[in-house]
Amino acid sequence: MSLNDESRPAADTPGGAPLAAERNGRVLILTLSRPDKLNALTPELHRLLHAAVIDAAQDANIGAVVITGAGRAFCSGGDMGGRRDSAGAAPTLEQRADELRSHGETARLLHEMPKPTLAMINGVAAGAGLALALACDLRIAAGGAVLTTSYVNVALSGDLGSSYFLTRLVGSAKARQLMLLSDKIDAAEGHRIGLINLIAEPDTLRETTMQVARHLADGPAVALRYIKRNLLCAETGSLSEVMDSEAFGMARCGRTQDVKEAAQAFRDKRPPIFKGC
Repeated sequence: MSLNDESRPAADTPGGAPLAAERNGRVLILTLSRPDKLNALTPELHRLLHAAVIDAAQDANIGAVVITGAGRAFCSGGDMGGRRDSAGAAPTLEQRADELRSHGETARLLHEMPKPTLAMINGVAAGAGLALALACDLRIAAGGAVLTTSYVNVALSGDLGSSYFLTRLVGSAKARQLMLLSDKIDAAEGHRIGLINLIAEPDTLRETTMQVARHLADGPAVALRYIKRNLLCAETGSLSEVMDSEAFGMARCGRTQDVKEAAQAFRDKRPPIFKGC
């Protein structure tokens, strides 16, 4: 699908599109749009979201990506009833594992794409929905948002990198508590333990999120690309590997027009105007 239009649904599906894509300057807003099902993820919604995230990662005109949900939920996780009416033979174990792994690619892309990603958490974020939020670089939540892993409550073990993201964001002990006990935590507790970056009132959530997203989208794109690369390297690499990554990134950024603009703006005592090159 094309993401060049200012605002358009992501697909022409019966009963309304399950994903909407909206452009606001250099910010792309992807809205999970199954509000009557608390934006539960179906295979079709997974496919549309994955395609939209791939397009966003490759589109030089998009500087930041925001993912959110329609109605009163961010995303309640996988649609537990979505496969009941599926026609045909049940998938083999290998086919089902491959399908789940392909769903996880969306979370990986949100985490690794060379531009900032933000989760605007307007309500409940559970299971795979929570994993999508955790995959983003920043999470901005409404005060009434509720976060929960929820997997154990439906006798499932977790997907979309939920174990990876939780362990790195809150540590091994807290990740075990959240996964094994499926605690429900509010935005304030999420902020305290490091899952939430900013909290906003429900009526200012979009404004707050867009202010941050536009600031990032209009920032020095090359520098942001290498900042993310350094941080990704720091998650699994050695100190030497991180220093190598930082050295290359600094050398690359030093050749951009944006770094020259920043220096000139400092001398002129004005905010810099970055061009992303």
